[in-house]
Amino acid sequence: MLALLGLLTIVVLLVLIMTKKASPVVALIVVPAVAAVIGGFGGELNTFITDGIKAIAPTGTMFIFAILFFGVLTDAGTFDPIIKKILKVVGSDPVKIAIGTAVLAMLVHLDGSGAVTFLVTIPAMLPVYDALGMQRSTLATIVALAAGTMNIVPWGGPTLRAASSLNVPVTELFNPMLVPVLVGLLFVIFISYRLGVKEKKRIGNVQLKDIETTTSVDEEKAKLARPHMFWINILTIIICVVVLIMGKLSPTVIFMFAFAFSLVINYPNIKDQRDRVDAHAKAALMMASILFAAGAFTGILKGAGMLTAMAEATVAIVPASIGKFLPIITGIFAMPASLLFDPDSFYFGVLPVLSEAASAFGVNSLNVGRAAILGQMTTGFPISPLTGATFLLIGLTGVDLGDHQKKTIPYAFATTIIMLIVALIIGVISI
Repeated sequence: MLALLGLLTIVVLLVLIMTKKASPVVALIVVPAVAAVIGGFGGELNTFITDGIKAIAPTGTMFIFAILFFGVLTDAGTFDPIIKKILKVVGSDPVKIAIGTAVLAMLVHLDGSGAVTFLVTIPAMLPVYDALGMQRSTLATIVALAAGTMNIVPWGGPTLRAASSLNVPVTELFNPMLVPVLVGLLFVIFISYRLGVKEKKRIGNVQLKDIETTTSVDEEKAKLARPHMFWINILTIIICVVVLIMGKLSPTVIFMFAFAFSLVINYPNIKDQRDRVDAHAKAALMMASILFAAGAFTGILKGAGMLTAMAEATVAIVPASIGKFLPIITGIFAMPASLLFDPDSFYFGVLPVLSEAASAFGVNSLNVGRAAILGQMTTGFPISPLTGATFLLIGLTGVDLGDHQKKTIPYAFATTIIMLIVALIIGVISI
């Protein structure tokens, strides 16, 4: 009975979110609450939700301050000199341009936002591609691969959702995956190199002449720029990443201090500080609300025993010889699953069942979570029709969605498989 109720809860959640009949926040709160009442757990609903929110609180808080931190640095123009330097270095060589595009997209995606990455990278590189006659589809593919692989960062949406769903610290989920992710990024650069070589052969020796790669000056943006703080801001980012990987402090504490420090040194004026927080509050609150709602969802399903019941039912159906390979199966299908499930549906609806089932087969649920973030709405998000960022990407490049998917999906899938293989070899995903 509980397994069936849990399954119906997840199905209803998926349908409501994927058909856009309800927002993720509303669906994550209301659907499990109704299911709990139907199952006779109405009196314990308060406890379930409170426990779930307590478990998710550190992750939600971390995300809020990470968004504010990177938002302040972007406002201060921290990444502008890097963008200009990359544009200067790539020159008119298609191979260098392709590699430079990948590096630029990776750097910009440090804030974990696909929309920001596309809005910064594509307008900066598109004039260069057009002037040389390079295919816009190549630009779309490279940016998608770079942003997708970088989306595994611990403050990125998929990793945050996975950690929240499994109720584990985000560092415990991500830190062991650092080597596979770095290999994945190197593989993306290799793919970019190969695409650049193909472009060079196709267009021949074409010189880049009289091209305008700069955009019109935004006066408001210029007022916010703090070029004299460049090295301090870069050093702040490096320290944050190093301390995060070392695990000396919790991610929440790291980004709280980093945000406070960067805000004060870049914008000492109290009014300016308030304006910078206001400018990024919407993005921070939107994701945080989803995370806390997800805490309520997982709290109810776990507290009512629905997850355990579904896992037991899955174990009864799946042969033991296959069950222990759930992490590998998850890793293989993670990227293609981005075409079927949006991140909320997968990480809060599907992943908990997979992880519980894996545990029942004697496999650590973290292995399933790590396998999932290698592709589901990471390498898969810039090709998925379920994300608005995908349409922003193809809109800015002027590439047809079908053409973009046809060219990018094989590379995105290969990147996920490479990272999965590395993770299996070094033992951070085990069976």
